[in-house]
Amino acid sequence: MDRVLLDTFVEYYNKGDRCQNGWKSHVYTAAVKNVREKCNVTITKDNISSRSKTFDKHYNIINGMLSTSGFGWDWEKNKLKVDSDSVWDVYVEVNAVLIF
Repeated sequence: MDRVLLDTFVEYYNKGDRCQNGWKSHVYTAAVKNVREKCNVTITKDNISSRSKTFDKHYNIINGMLSTSGFGWDWEKNKLKVDSDSVWDVYVEVNAVLIF
């Protein structure tokens, strides 16, 4: 479901259908339709909105990591990479409250 939802968001983001406080209303309608059709689940705009907020939270955490020395992005594996265990340990110690 996340993949379908993210694909929908990317499609509409590329069209410029995001406003200052979130997505334009027709994006939610399209997202509900796509998830219902492709995943055969009952879902509402509130579910989509909630998941979008979770995505935003995860994005902000990862973006913060990428701006921290010792973190980078592995383009081949499409995931976050950490230079060493000590970099991770320091990050967790400093940001434990934000992560959990």
